[in-house]
Formats: sequence, C-alpha cells, structure tokens
Amino acid sequence: MEPVALDGGPLTTGDVVAVARGGVGVALTPGALEGVAATRAHIEKLADATEPTYGVSTGFGALAVRHIPVERRAALQRSLIRSHAAGAGPEVEPEVVRALMLLRLRTLATGRTGVRQSTVETLAAVLNAGILPVVHEHGSLGCSGDLAPLSAVALALMGEGQVRYRGQLVPAVDALAEAGIEPVALVEKEGLALINGTDGMLGMLVLAITDLRRLLDVADLTAAMSVEALLGTDRVFAADLQALRPHPGQAESAARMTAFLADSPIMASHRGPDCPRVQDAYSLRCTPQVHGAARDTVAHAELVAGRELSAAIDNPVVLPDGRVESNGNFHGAPVAYVLDFLAIPVADVASIAERRTDRMLDVARSHGLPPFLAHDPGVDSGHMIAQYTQAAVVAELKRLAVPASVDSIPSSAMQEDHVSLGWSAARKLRKAVDGLTTVLAVEYLTAARALDFRAPLTPAPATAAAVALLREHVPGPGPDRHLAPEIATAEDLIRSGALVDAVQRRTA
Repeated sequence: MEPVALDGGPLTTGDVVAVARGGVGVALTPGALEGVAATRAHIEKLADATEPTYGVSTGFGALAVRHIPVERRAALQRSLIRSHAAGAGPEVEPEVVRALMLLRLRTLATGRTGVRQSTVETLAAVLNAGILPVVHEHGSLGCSGDLAPLSAVALALMGEGQVRYRGQLVPAVDALAEAGIEPVALVEKEGLALINGTDGMLGMLVLAITDLRRLLDVADLTAAMSVEALLGTDRVFAADLQALRPHPGQAESAARMTAFLADSPIMASHRGPDCPRVQDAYSLRCTPQVHGAARDTVAHAELVAGRELSAAIDNPVVLPDGRVESNGNFHGAPVAYVLDFLAIPVADVASIAERRTDRMLDVARSHGLPPFLAHDPGVDSGHMIAQYTQAAVVAELKRLAVPASVDSIPSSAMQEDHVSLGWSAARKLRKAVDGLTTVLAVEYLTAARALDFRAPLTPAPATAAAVALLREHVPGPGPDRHLAPEIATAEDLIRSGALVDAVQRRTA
C-alpha cells in the first residue's frame, strides 16, 4: 500500500487505521516541509531574544514565570522530555503508539509548531522503521496534551529510553543506530511541540469508531438470528414503521435486520393467523431503536474526530504571520466527551444482546427450545454459563460507561487546574469495545445453536451463512464441550470481519 501523504492537511480515519494497524508508512510532501522550515524561521528569531516567549525562553506550566537564559534553552527542551516521560503501568498497544506518533507528526507537518524540518523527518523515519517507543498506561490527564505518552516518543527520538524493535525490547539508541537514524538534539520550542497534543486519545477514538462500525453490523446480524430462533416477527422492522421516527441509524439497523431475515422458512412457518403471539419482547422488537441510537452516536463521534483530524494543536502555536501565541486548544474536552459518550451505547447494545441470549436459554420464554439449549438437560448444562459470562461482561461495561471527563484533578501547582481525562476515557472505551465483542460472540454461538434446534426448518439464506461459517470451526449441538475456546473462536470471526463478509455476500 502507498504511504500516507502528510501535506499539512487533514487525515482520514482510514489513513489512521492504515498506519496504526496496517503498518503503512508515511511520506512528507515537499510543500509540508517548506512550510515547516518557514515557520521555524520565526522561532529562530525568538531564540536569542531577551523578551520571554513561552516554550522558547521560559519554563513550563507553573514554572512559566522562570526566564531561561539563552545558553540554557536547548537544555530546557531536553529536561522537559526527560521529566515528562514519567509514565507508569503496562505498555499500551502497538496500534495506539503508531496512531499517536502519526497524529503528532501530522500536526508538526502543518507548519504551526515551529519545529525544524530535520525533527519532523526523524519522527517520520522512526515511524516508518517500525520502532515503537514504550508508552505506559498511566501518565496523561488529557490536558496540555497527552504529555507522558508523547514524551515517551520524544525521548526515543533523542535516543533515550526503551523501544520495541523487531520484536525485542531494546534501548532506543540501539534501535535508531540499527535503523540508520540519527538521534535528535532538541532545540528551542521542539520539546514542547512534540508533546502538546491530544494525539493519543484521538488515535484511540478513531480506532474505536472503526471497531464499533463493524460491531454494530455484527449486532444487527446476531439480533436477527435471535429473533429468528425465538420465532419472533420481522414485521416491526418494516421501513414505513421506522419512518415514523426518522432517526437514520434506526432505519439502517431495521433495514439490515429485514434483509438478514428475508426468505426465512423459520419465519414463514409462524406467519399464519393461528400464531397466538401479538408482540415480541422489547429485546427483540426494539432492537433497531437501540442499535440505531448507537449508530447515530458513532456518527456524532466521527464528526468530532474529523474536526480533530484537521486540527493543529500545540501551545504556543506559530501563526502564519509569525506571531507565537499561547492558547487552550490542547484541552481534550471535545474528544473526551465523545469517548465517554460512546461507552454508553456500547454497554446498552451489549445489555440488549444479553437479554436476547437469556431468552433463548429459558424454556419458559424460548417457544419450544430445550432448556439452556442443552443436549440432555440435567446431565448437560448447554449454554447456561456462557450467559453468565455475558452477564459478567455487561456488568463491567456498565461500570466502564461511567464518564471520566466529569472528573478533574488539578496539577502543576494549580496552573493546570482543569483537565479532561480524555486519555482515561479512551482507555476504558478500548476495554468496552473488547467486552462488546465477547457479548456478541456469545449471542452468535447461542443463536446459531438455537437455529440448529429448529431443524428441519431452515434459517434465512443470510443467517444460514452465519451458522455455516461458525460450523466450519465449532460443532453443532451435542453433549457439553469446553466452551471457552468456542467463545474465543466466535470472537475471532467477529474481529477479523469474516462473519460480516460471509453474510454480506448473501444479502448483496
């Protein structure tokens, strides 16, 4: 795949995913490098000036009142990075590190930060070489930038700290040497420019949006399988009924569920006037309303992410006319809010899926299915404890839906007295996305087993394709088996996109 061009303009979510997950490289355009050099010229004029400029000739945060003499200003930048690379806890995922490196590089390429061309090129070279600075879980308050995570990257550019390179944990200086990259000796303004952005939380937002788009497609499918297995009706998903409440996400989910259930012999078997059921339970009937609201929330998050992917975030910032101005654009509130917002529908989509699963296991509500879908109820427990796993995950997702952004802990001697905690919101959203994957995997396994029990009636072509894919890896109904590997297999089919691909071929 061609490298992602960094020309100082906005990136797309696809660009971020390609670099973060796909290992695609980046290429700085000549125009971007020219802009970087032109802006650096303004900083050079200030570097020897006696008038204080924040980030160039003063300390940082509450120490901004300290005027730094000319001969100490390069040391100021190095000290900034060393002291701010104060993360703790486990390492974050490689895709998160690559995303935040890309997004900081994009801001540098706008020419609004005042770094040197050589520094921008070095960061691009490190990213393209596959060198991953060790970034720790804890250390960002989501304000003044993701300081500790980005400082870990800047430290590696200096040839200090630890990195992952070619599968090994090695000193940064050794990895740079092996890759033929000269360490950066930071000068005025550069340390601050490398760390003063919302790049970590934004990268995690973009990755979560990508995952949730896929998971909501899966949720529509597993819900349709459950409706079919429970002898529910698809009439409530009709387009004219959805149009009475014109939310776009709701219409999309309803249309997808209708397509998944088209031409189902199971559905046809109970459409006649002798069917005594007037209405399905909410967990079946209201699925488009819940899934659709989640889709609309993701769409809002995409709007915010798109704006951030066009932003140049630094403090101070260098304006086109050469002015160097302090600002508050590093505050993570816009990103933190939507990260927290997304955790709510994730929990709710999982919650309604768990209710559908439980219904298929309850002989009093499953309309003819065996208790717990067991082969020999009493001797076998079927999917009884798989639902326990779902319930435990849903309970955790509810805790993860508690917002981080409503909290704030003052720092830097009350100079930085209100923070976003957007990094924390992003970290818990990543856990929530994983939890939703598990919940949907259990519903997928359970609905497929329930559909098998409806034989000799057969499911719709689309849902039958979902069952057939699963049966390539997981056997059908029978005596109790070790279920944990089967749940993991279903998760893999969801994460890889294989499930959605298999079904879409039957509905295209």
